[in-house]
Amino acid sequence: MTSPTQRPLTTDDVAYLVRASFGPGTRVRESGPLAGGGYATVWWALLDDDRRVVLKLAPPAGTRLLRYERGLCAAEARYFRLVAEQAPQVPVPPVLHHGTDPAYGEWLVTGMLPGRSLHELAEAGATVDDGPARYDLGAALAALHQITGDRFGYDGDRASGSTWRAAFTAMLDAMLADAVDWDVRLPVTADRLRALVGRHAGVLDEVRRPALLHFDCWDGNVLTAPGPDGRLRLCGLVDGERFLHGDPLLDLVSPLLFRRIEDEPEHPLLRGYRRRAAGAGRRGPPPTRSLPAAAPVPAVDILHRPEGRGFPRSPDGVPVSPGRAFTAFAGRVLSALHRRFTSPPARRRECSWRR
Repeated sequence: MTSPTQRPLTTDDVAYLVRASFGPGTRVRESGPLAGGGYATVWWALLDDDRRVVLKLAPPAGTRLLRYERGLCAAEARYFRLVAEQAPQVPVPPVLHHGTDPAYGEWLVTGMLPGRSLHELAEAGATVDDGPARYDLGAALAALHQITGDRFGYDGDRASGSTWRAAFTAMLDAMLADAVDWDVRLPVTADRLRALVGRHAGVLDEVRRPALLHFDCWDGNVLTAPGPDGRLRLCGLVDGERFLHGDPLLDLVSPLLFRRIEDEPEHPLLRGYRRRAAGAGRRGPPPTRSLPAAAPVPAVDILHRPEGRGFPRSPDGVPVSPGRAFTAFAGRVLSALHRRFTSPPARRRECSWRR
């Protein structure tokens, strides 16, 4: 099932966009669609010079989008270039071309990284020890979080602010406005979510530095391959178009979507994060900040994506889409957040993993 934002492509379309990217003499030997995303149309291509590339085509002009989704193709190019320049140890695809065309709109071409995603391995039923790859992911996130932006939130004209509280509030308000526009049914009212954030705004004010966040590190965006010792290692972090600057804790929500990472202080991801942060002279996010306080934004975002794309709902009200499990999870997150912070005694659970 494809999203309404994903336009159909043919091999001729791909050949045209490759020539527009690299010149009229460049030829495509093979190409095909890549699955897993729900925003842009993504194809791989093998060029006549043996390069393997990934082509991402943005939704056509006039497509109905969420507020923060404006210009995601260009945002991804900025993210990959920023990481390559300031955190070269983090494996991201090289940006080969970013262009626009009157007929096709905006597209991005990057190098194609090797490996298979953790999600793909799980779907295939592969029995592997993914601990080393998750350790590498934690180290990569720690490296990314050392990059500091000049403001909090998204870049461009999207939700942002001079403080994390201002940016976080603006991001949540934009998503709640999208919920109204798209008729997305949230399990917790907008007023209660705003009140929740307002009551615990002091937690947000503890964030003083706008760290670079990937914001979408679910298993489908984590590429892995066996290392020299045969153990599975990180070989790519892709789909960086949703990046922003803010609280590093926000990046610890999506890697363990159905679990609470603060309950697993010895998780490989956290061990990798601690080791990399210590090597850089940092100790990681302060333990007094509550990780669940960061969850409303990704939870509402996950709820939006399939419903906003127009997927039909099942009898239980959950959109029938590849993201069905995510939407059900996000609904549980929002409901649990409200119960947790409004049921007496209302106490924040401290993140005890920083040691």
